[in-house]
Amino acid sequence: MAPCDEYVLLRRGREQDARGIAEVHVATWRAAYRDLLPLSFLNGLSVDNRERMWNEELRVVHADRAPWVAEAAGQIVGFVSAGASRNEDARPGEAEVYAIYVLPGCWDRGVGSSLLAHAERDLVRHGYKEATLWCLTDNVRGRAFYEQAGWRLDGAKLTRTFADHNVEEVRYRLTLDKSRVAAIA
Repeated sequence: MAPCDEYVLLRRGREQDARGIAEVHVATWRAAYRDLLPLSFLNGLSVDNRERMWNEELRVVHADRAPWVAEAAGQIVGFVSAGASRNEDARPGEAEVYAIYVLPGCWDRGVGSSLLAHAERDLVRHGYKEATLWCLTDNVRGRAFYEQAGWRLDGAKLTRTFADHNVEEVRYRLTLDKSRVAAIA
């Protein structure tokens, strides 16, 4: 039985969640991207390195900007991180969903949808009008998830390199408004 078969609590991440977030981050990359990125790269991902990254992030981020985490049976099973857009062509009032990951054993149980809804609601509360996110072009599962949630391709693409392997990403965009987030929250 997966931990998310029990009650799942969504709450703000805290410094002591860094290890759990890092474990989700690495496990999800290895599962979601196993056919999209080199196996040597995925096997080389380090929970310890991600934990250090998340420790720093959680230490400096303002409490109302901390990532949302999904916790079940005392374990972090997912998280979402969002904030100001990092896109070079960002429009005024544009936010970005930086990362959203859920343990593979918890896929298709509404955890990701709940996390994404919380992030969207937060972005509206912080005054953002639009949000973007990037997804690997060949990530069929991820793209279907975003499209089902109402996100639409905006035509932007970029190429990233992982272990000498080039992959294309596509950008999704969503207009944020209070009526939408009230309906999904």
